[in-house]
Amino acid sequence: MNLSGVLFFPVTPFDAEGRLAEAVLAEHIGRGLEHGPGGVFAACGTGEFSALSEAEHERVIRVAADVVRGRAPLFAGAGGPLGAALSQARAAREAGADGLLLMPPYLAQGPGHGFRAYVEAVAAELPVIVYQRGSVVLEPEAVVELAGVPGVIGLKDGLGDIDRMQRTVLAVRETHPDFLFFNGLPTAELTMPAYRGIGVELYSSAVFAFAPEIAKAYLNGDERLLTEFYAPLVRLRGKVPGYAVALVKAGVRLRGLDAGPVRPPLVDVTEEHLAELEALIKTGLELAAS
Repeated sequence: MNLSGVLFFPVTPFDAEGRLAEAVLAEHIGRGLEHGPGGVFAACGTGEFSALSEAEHERVIRVAADVVRGRAPLFAGAGGPLGAALSQARAAREAGADGLLLMPPYLAQGPGHGFRAYVEAVAAELPVIVYQRGSVVLEPEAVVELAGVPGVIGLKDGLGDIDRMQRTVLAVRETHPDFLFFNGLPTAELTMPAYRGIGVELYSSAVFAFAPEIAKAYLNGDERLLTEFYAPLVRLRGKVPGYAVALVKAGVRLRGLDAGPVRPPLVDVTEEHLAELEALIKTGLELAAS
């Protein structure tokens, strides 16, 4: 599957009553597509996957599929308990998604072959990119085994262990040269110089969701943005747990699209932090335009 450039992770908009705002979601994804993302990942972490009902999850993917219409590969979030993951995978397949980003299983942990069986079951429905984070911490040999499972096409790294990732990339590419790797850390641009050094070019961009102009300027080599936009954004993100998602949704609102609040246990951005974010976006846009 051809993924390239910046990967777009849309937020999931809610209205004032807390319901899924489908028209806003469609507009949000449509605006992002105008900037040419290499893939669209709907109902994933930035899209508050863990806060969606299965019915809402299905609607998000259907809305996304209606808007994307083949202009970029479309992936859906899936994961948690096996039954829920399979239900989400089947709904995503029926909606027209091209693949899945597979989140860690819910709480229960087993040995390596147990996790492999979990992945195999979901990958039977749609191609899977495994998300390494939380309880899923894989040794290189385990990723080599997963790369041999039919339907498993990639690994998203949310750990940031460069030594582990270098060994993993080298081991997997010996036998599976087309296997996909991408940097899935929050505000991934800040760590991309390190990931590029180990041969990982793909990354998920939270910034693309609210300021694609900035994300594309960085992709095109404007490294001034690292010092003047991304590093301050990471400092702001670190002030409150959950801001990796809440700041993105606030950014979408600041750019003129009413995406509504985040759902508990996340909390919305404070007025003070919102002002900081607004100033950062202004700086980033000025740099991107210069």
